[in-house]
Amino acid sequence: MSQILITAGRILLGSGTHAEDGAVLIEGDTIVAAGARKEVLAKAEPGCQTLEYPAATVMPGLIDCHVHLAFDAGPDPVTTVTESDDAALLLGMAGRARQMLDAGITTTRDLGDRGALAARLRDAIADGTLPGPRILAATAPLTARKGHCFFLGGEVEGETEIRAQVRRNAEKGADVIKVMATGGGLTRGGPAIWQSQFTTEELAAAVDEAHRLGLPVAAHAHGVQGIADVIAAGVDTIEHCSWMTEDGSSDLREDLLAQIIAKEIPVCPANHPNWRAFADRVGPDKAAELFAPMRRMAERGVRLVAGTDAGVPRAFFGGLASSLEFFEYLQVPRERIIDMATSDAAAALRLGSQVGCLAEGYRADIIVVDGDPLADLGALRAVRLTIAAGRLHVPEQAVLRMA
Repeated sequence: MSQILITAGRILLGSGTHAEDGAVLIEGDTIVAAGARKEVLAKAEPGCQTLEYPAATVMPGLIDCHVHLAFDAGPDPVTTVTESDDAALLLGMAGRARQMLDAGITTTRDLGDRGALAARLRDAIADGTLPGPRILAATAPLTARKGHCFFLGGEVEGETEIRAQVRRNAEKGADVIKVMATGGGLTRGGPAIWQSQFTTEELAAAVDEAHRLGLPVAAHAHGVQGIADVIAAGVDTIEHCSWMTEDGSSDLREDLLAQIIAKEIPVCPANHPNWRAFADRVGPDKAAELFAPMRRMAERGVRLVAGTDAGVPRAFFGGLASSLEFFEYLQVPRERIIDMATSDAAAALRLGSQVGCLAEGYRADIIVVDGDPLADLGALRAVRLTIAAGRLHVPEQAVLRMA
């Protein structure tokens, strides 16, 4: 198996640790060595393929913890899904997976699709048939009758049906179980975004059944009561966690926040890549009010991980860099922001021993970016090369820059 040696002016190994004039050596889909150039060169085979990037940074591939590949990010993704057959939907999903690879995303978690299509796409990418990031698929999200995203096929009522749906998802190849603990804005006529869809006992049944099968549970929870319920039920990650109340305001409960911290539950805000336009639309005062809970969670040290909710209206695929800049707006240190999309995200997805840093034995998920993201997060927008499971991919925008 041939080796590939990548040298660069800077190697970001993980969690703020970097090496100037460094190198990474890969063999197949695995990292053989990473660090100072001289030390890595000593392990390279004579004549191995060498890629040199003297003015760039080599770093772990990015992780987007919350996407919906079945949605097209258009103005009405629900209609597009419901009116598309599986072949058309899968074709669109494959194109969107490639867009993510262009943006340096080498791992993603798809939190709800129809017909387990994301699992099919996952397998095609894994065997090299199609280009794309590693996908963790949730298949059909569990939701109430006519509840949030009911059109994806996961409607359930009562503990017996909940357990049966968890088993069905597992049989279809789910890597994670998604539960819609509250309503959402995407489903017309469904429960309000703050409303709870399940009792604590029902959520606990979903968690128990999933854990029995060795699967983690991701809970969509906007409303305060829904957040309280998923904490009590023992979910593995909380999605959105926006602390919404019936009157549309936010009410961050310090007692619940303390539980999230004590239980070390990762929170994926899944903030929209186009967050700046939203802030401009509502004005600085309202934006500050709505962003305050997220700022408070960051200040308290909640285990925040990166996600975009890509696929919902105007949440374009590959917009992770823009989403990460939201946390810079909240004055989160850049090192921590990068961890949110690499090492911390990997740990939250139970992949912490495989991806998220550049180290011997880790999967060869690597990106090369122009500049230094520790000095300017904008460097994450300039991806020159993506390596996913050892497979090299030159992003479209990098090709255009060379033309």
